[in-house]
Amino acid sequence: MSRNARYSKETFQARLAWQDLDRDYLRQLVGLAKIEDLAGAGLAVRPQRLGDVTTALMPEGATGHAQLTAREPLILCGLGLVSAVLDSYGSDGHFDAKTRDGDSLQKGDVIGILSGSSSALLQAERVLLNFLQHLSGIATETRRYVDALGESTTALLDTRKTLPGYRVLQKYAFACGGGYNHRIGLFDRVMLKDNHLAVAGATGGNRLTETVALAVNTCKDLAIEVEVDTLEQIPPVIEAGADIILLDNFSIGELRRAIDLIDGRACSEASGGIQIDTLPALGELGLDFISTGAPIHQSTWKDIGLDWL
Repeated sequence: MSRNARYSKETFQARLAWQDLDRDYLRQLVGLAKIEDLAGAGLAVRPQRLGDVTTALMPEGATGHAQLTAREPLILCGLGLVSAVLDSYGSDGHFDAKTRDGDSLQKGDVIGILSGSSSALLQAERVLLNFLQHLSGIATETRRYVDALGESTTALLDTRKTLPGYRVLQKYAFACGGGYNHRIGLFDRVMLKDNHLAVAGATGGNRLTETVALAVNTCKDLAIEVEVDTLEQIPPVIEAGADIILLDNFSIGELRRAIDLIDGRACSEASGGIQIDTLPALGELGLDFISTGAPIHQSTWKDIGLDWL
């Protein structure tokens, strides 16, 4: 019996939630964004004059309110960072959220109200908007891909094609858009890709079976996924007990034949060259998963405004 009996498809349909993210890690990202603005972080020669030279001209001690508004339709993501950003600029900032991550907003919808020191709000404006606009862009694009699958039972997965340092945030945004998260890093799944198999001299036949079997027997507490690029590689991978078979850059016809060969003995995943206009057809094949990094690396920022009240 294949080792995949230990795993159902649902086992691999995980979504990062906000509480899964490390608050100290997020504070470090916010802190880096802050010193970019106030102290020229990243420059080989730091500026002699530090701080916000424009806001220093505003009335001292002033307080105020500002409104975050969606200026175009979007799927919202990143609200938890608003308070983290405000806290980094002072202790009196407050955010009254009118929405939640994952909400579908229309142009003009109010996201929430900011209040506190006017100088702190002015300094924090660009940093918090950068986070919200970027993450909402990913969530919105992901929702487009999920919607393109329609009523299909095939689940949409992300990839590790993320901006260095922002992986958990970008994967969280993908989840807010309705997708599911693939492995987070190199530590949480054995994934034998084409280059691993090439290094091991295991691109086919008995050597391929032996290599996958080694992974199965050595890493009993982890799922084993194997990337294949030919139909001939599927039988030895199944024989070795892989849990997931990643079908890389297969045509529609090849995918149909691959699904027949796998015959439920492992989960099937299509990847490589996935386009939004091909998703409806792919969703009809009976694949367990489709993985793509496009909603993250091809997303565009959404327009969110911060307007003084």
